[in-house]
Amino acid sequence: MRYCTIPLIILTVILQARAIEPNIVTFDEMQSKDRWVKAHLFEPVFTDSGSQPSKAPIIPKAGLDVYANNDPVIPNKRGGNSLKIADKTYSRGLYCHAVSKIVVTLPGPGNRFTAEVGLDHNDDTLRGRGSVVFSVSVNDQLAFKSDIMKVTTPACSVDVDLKGATSFVLEIGDAGDGIGWDQSDWAEAGVLLEDGTQLWLGDMEIRDKRHEGRISPIHRSSTLPFAFLYDGEASDALLRTWPGRMETTRLDAKRIRYTRTWKHPNSNLEIRFVAVDYTDFPAIEWTLYFKNIGSGNTPIISNIQALDVSLERAAAGDFALHAWRGDTCSPVLYQPLTETLPPNTNRCFAPTDGRATNHAFPYYKVQMPGGGILLAVGWPGQWSSCFTTDNDRHLRIIAGQELTHLTLRPGEEIRTPLIAILFWKGEDTVRAQNLWRRWMWAYNVPRTKDGKLPPPILFGNTSLEFNEMINANEDNQKYFIDRYIEEKIGIHYWWMDAGWYPCDGHWPNTGTWESDTTRFPNGLRAISDHALARDIKTLVWFEPERVGGGWLSRNHPEWRIGPLLNLGNPQAWNWLVNHVDGQLKSQGIHLYRQDFNMSPLGFWRGNDAPDRQGITENFHVQGYLAYWDQLRKRHPQLIIDSCASGGRRNDLETMRRAIPLHPTDYNYADLIVKQAFHHSLFHWIPYFGSNTVPVNTVDPYTIRSGYALGMVFGYDMRRTDLDYALLRKLADQWRRINECYYGDFYPVLPYSLNEDNWIAWQFHRPDHNEGVIQAFRRQNNNDTTKTLRLGGLDPASQYRFTDFDKEQPFTLSGRTLLDKGLPVEIPLKPGSVVIHYMLIKPK
Repeated sequence: MRYCTIPLIILTVILQARAIEPNIVTFDEMQSKDRWVKAHLFEPVFTDSGSQPSKAPIIPKAGLDVYANNDPVIPNKRGGNSLKIADKTYSRGLYCHAVSKIVVTLPGPGNRFTAEVGLDHNDDTLRGRGSVVFSVSVNDQLAFKSDIMKVTTPACSVDVDLKGATSFVLEIGDAGDGIGWDQSDWAEAGVLLEDGTQLWLGDMEIRDKRHEGRISPIHRSSTLPFAFLYDGEASDALLRTWPGRMETTRLDAKRIRYTRTWKHPNSNLEIRFVAVDYTDFPAIEWTLYFKNIGSGNTPIISNIQALDVSLERAAAGDFALHAWRGDTCSPVLYQPLTETLPPNTNRCFAPTDGRATNHAFPYYKVQMPGGGILLAVGWPGQWSSCFTTDNDRHLRIIAGQELTHLTLRPGEEIRTPLIAILFWKGEDTVRAQNLWRRWMWAYNVPRTKDGKLPPPILFGNTSLEFNEMINANEDNQKYFIDRYIEEKIGIHYWWMDAGWYPCDGHWPNTGTWESDTTRFPNGLRAISDHALARDIKTLVWFEPERVGGGWLSRNHPEWRIGPLLNLGNPQAWNWLVNHVDGQLKSQGIHLYRQDFNMSPLGFWRGNDAPDRQGITENFHVQGYLAYWDQLRKRHPQLIIDSCASGGRRNDLETMRRAIPLHPTDYNYADLIVKQAFHHSLFHWIPYFGSNTVPVNTVDPYTIRSGYALGMVFGYDMRRTDLDYALLRKLADQWRRINECYYGDFYPVLPYSLNEDNWIAWQFHRPDHNEGVIQAFRRQNNNDTTKTLRLGGLDPASQYRFTDFDKEQPFTLSGRTLLDKGLPVEIPLKPGSVVIHYMLIKPK
């Protein structure tokens, strides 16, 4: 068939519409993007139609591959003690902690797998309420599943016929009540091979795969930027023969949407490749859709890769991959990971439990001599990505939903993750990152219907004083709001977190999204109205996807998959939309905060038949995104806060609908970690929030460590000994600089978790001719001064600087600053400085 080329009229429109950002987007970058779009979308090249893989298949090595487990799997003991189930001890086996998934690979065909399973009997589990379910799968078929087991449950015997299989899967689920105290044993776990050899799992090699993606490369024979298998055949060999069409739609003055559609000539499958081209940024994005338009089931669609492309570098030099950890709820959260990718290197990433930024972070900067790309995988579920170099000059990048092996029923449609690529030229990686930030501000950070970006927000709350909202009531909430007004702190929103609903004193008992009338007899509306009368709006916490009990469990258990509300169920989705919509209206809620404190992956996959693997996750992700879209449609001025045990779900699709006001649950009082992860997040997610902790005293170092576009105060306003004048002063200083956070970001000192170091950064607003420098001297550092090299300044201009702790302005030229740097003094350790600057306009 004949494939479309770029029509002349479209090229003309692109050139006319392009408004290249001054001093940031180059003509070469736009040309690189346009050439790439032409080669991969408009004029894809199809070469041979062979279906042989490019490399020999890899024979799995015998051992245990751990794909999920809370902490490491430990062989033959727990903490130096023997495994123990009820009153019986064991010398062999595996100690695990739910949610756990282990793939066992054998050195030959297996005959039987046997074990004794149950909760480990120790001082910790005896104090808890742990409950788990064990299961064994062979050849994608469930071969064993236990009842719910608790610490008092006797050991359960497992005896599974392996029927010659060379691998099988061991899983431990949390029984629907979370993973607390779910310390579990596969005691006496052994395999008898068909040749009579006895293997003990505790003696086999254990390989930690928890943070690695699982992707099987498909043989490629075209330049299309995606790949999949259909009924076992590679997509390139198929699409070269399928009839297709191209549609072009102008979305606005600077965005064009291209939709390329293929239909299988002899089956029910329709495929849509939807790409959006930005005419003012060197950015392109796309999503792939698969729909059954017939009356029967499709053949199996599998190994769907939303992204499968190759980059070629110059002869000299190597590729460098700049990646970041996700939210680990530990000191290394959002830690940068930069490494060179020499020939024949493979690097893979994936989140741990179905929440997109849990341990892994789906944002990358790929650098090669002369430039590179910035890449995001937008998927609030279980994605996977791999970066593989060959023995020459090529880097292959593959990404997609981690597991897809499914048939589509009539009328069903699935989609891939969103893929976004931004091209950059040169060697300046900071400039490349600011190119990304500007694109995020222009097109991704969610705006309200009036076209405005989320403003800087100062929140007040009582979560520390009243155990979230469990011990809160109408009177104490009104009192604290009035105290912030009385002290002239100037908060913008009142934050009401978990526990405002009937929960029996335990906030995880979610599922009844109505106010607890014993504590709030007039609902939350009385508090919202009280705040609004004082020009303060309200934020309220919800966690709709996790059902801990309550009305939903009693009335609609069929909407649940374990504790997970199935957003792929149309009835459940409709109820949730209408109910939360009603609460937003009736309770006067202005900012909707959504949390997600569970691991969904095991429940998604446990709900899938062998020929439907990945379908539950895909439908749930679609429902989750559509739910937020519907709330924003019904409430055009609504702001949404994304939270998932902190920052476990902040992929690009989520960030187009929400802002992360709570990027981690890790120790808020660890200020070194807070400074470090702020340094990382500023690269990728321009708008985020931060808690101010500790709150036992008012301290500049503490409060400034929490400066971001969203800032949360949780002081006990009943106290008379707090320095409210200093609190007002620090809040006012934040107001003087917060507009600078919308500008370019310069990490003037590197990321560091070292107590001996300084850390510092700069924000520069070229449109306002102003900026701010923040620097922190940590407790073990002996240098009172540092000279900081700033960015974005005009060497021919003069700038007036104001150190907020001195209030004595000084003037320096751009040339002096660029040649010599800015000397900064912090006499205290730990200590901080905030320096604002503005261009001095000629008279």
